Amino acid sequence: MFIHNLRLGAASLRRNVLLTALMVMSIGFGVAASMVTFAVFRAVSGDPIPQKSSTLFVPLIDNRGPEYNRHGEPPSALTYTDAMALMRAHKAARQTMLFPVGLSVMPDDPHHMPFKAEGYATYSDFFTMFDVPFQYGSGWGSAQDDAREAVIVISRALNQKLFGGANSVGREITLDDRHYRIVGVTDNWDPKPRFFDIFDDKLFADPSQLYIPFTYAVAQHIDTYGNNNCGSVGKRGDSWDSWLQGECVWISPWVELQDAAQVLAYRQFLDGYAREQRDAGRFNWAPNNRLRDVREWLDYQHAVPPESRISLTLSLGFLVICLVNTVGLLLAKFMRRAPEIGVRRALGASRADIYRQFLAEAAMVGLAGGVLGLALTATGMLGLGLVFQPQIARLAQLDASLVLLTMLVAISATVIAAFYPTWRAAQVQPAWQLKSN
Repeated sequence: MFIHNLRLGAASLRRNVLLTALMVMSIGFGVAASMVTFAVFRAVSGDPIPQKSSTLFVPLIDNRGPEYNRHGEPPSALTYTDAMALMRAHKAARQTMLFPVGLSVMPDDPHHMPFKAEGYATYSDFFTMFDVPFQYGSGWGSAQDDAREAVIVISRALNQKLFGGANSVGREITLDDRHYRIVGVTDNWDPKPRFFDIFDDKLFADPSQLYIPFTYAVAQHIDTYGNNNCGSVGKRGDSWDSWLQGECVWISPWVELQDAAQVLAYRQFLDGYAREQRDAGRFNWAPNNRLRDVREWLDYQHAVPPESRISLTLSLGFLVICLVNTVGLLLAKFMRRAPEIGVRRALGASRADIYRQFLAEAAMVGLAGGVLGLALTATGMLGLGLVFQPQIARLAQLDASLVLLTMLVAISATVIAAFYPTWRAAQVQPAWQLKSN
């Protein structure tokens, strides 16, 4: 009977090609609009590190006081003084501080021009905390941090560019006239959004190309390649040491805490540290610290671009309008067949038979609309750069899951939209139709 109902539906759709085309186009455009914007929203709102998002935390310390804070919140980064105090205390099992760096790579081949490579100055725990995968070698160790060694981890892309993809561990690379020994090559790794560096507005930036020890970068006076926020409490200063000892925030901190007890203990440590700074005369306000995990941090920083939420809401509204239009078209189409329904009912067909026939016909419309929606979705992906920033637009991908979701939404939405027209058609009275016709 299912095959028979499909044949009846196909024959009915062929009777009025224009009406069928209108329904297919309505479903196709509505589904495509919603799927294109959903692809963007999915890319920018996912959990970038789901296996550890509840154990990685951002500790923040208020070094400005209520007079200069925004909405009572402390700055979104740390000063060098506070960052080093947290590292020395070592109250977390793993901890790291980081800031972005931009260094000029000097190729060994004199025929090739130097080029800029961006990355981070960080601590050895960075790679373990964030589950960074490696193609060759590994990260450096705490001994290299303490010794301020000139070691480096490079990305797979940079390794391909410089060494043709060969194992480069142990070789040297020159950056800004400084020589570094390569200890590891990361595999493809680019979490989106880049949760660990929201302060520098690098949520959707290109993948990092290199990592060097934080201690070495500071010892060599390698400046931050990101934001340096001195607020209203002072200026950067005239020298490197005055900047380090000042109140400018520029370092992103991260700690790993495994359970609620460790989180509570770390909060107490932060408050105790802030009280010590107040007793020492540096602060003159009560402790105002924060400790947020990855998801809380992303929510607080509004990591999901507002235009993606607005676009998704509008596109879903457009899909609803298209479905309402489809309801009207199906209702007109089904009610025009009232005489046919009356004869079928008089010959013994039940209301369930009418439901099965017309819902199968609606499913065929949804299938055709889904195919059209897929084509329009693929076309819409090409134009995302007109609506979103390029680094966000290129994150949206038409993968297998989106294809399946598009077809599922198209078919299920059309079938749901067909319930009311089908119910009205099933209420046709056979006797009245036979008398009137």
